[in-house]
Amino acid sequence: MSELSAASERRTPEGVVPYVEYYTGPCRTLTLDIDLGQISMLVSRNAAQRTNAPTVSIDGRNYPVYWGRVYFEIPATRAVHVAVSVGDSHQVASVLLPAGGDTALSYRAGATGASLVTSL
Repeated sequence: MSELSAASERRTPEGVVPYVEYYTGPCRTLTLDIDLGQISMLVSRNAAQRTNAPTVSIDGRNYPVYWGRVYFEIPATRAVHVAVSVGDSHQVASVLLPAGGDTALSYRAGATGASLVTSL
């Protein structure tokens, strides 16, 4: 079986956003928690931001997502860049995940900025 057909035959579990860049190796699941409660204090200061949905960037490809828990398929054998943003640049956080197994992150926003932290 060729590499191209192997990649096209890979099945992403239901409810998981598939990794769409060219990659034929094994994948892992990124669980990302985006908590509206932490962000609502910031966006209430600016009515225009209340309608903004979070955007998750995986290796530079943007995905408008919903608040709460979101699952992404990402490569397991190489580093992956993950960023989350809501509204303006004061609410952006990014991390370079090393190669490895399944990973869980939480997006946390605050008055001085945002961060992505490993979920325990």
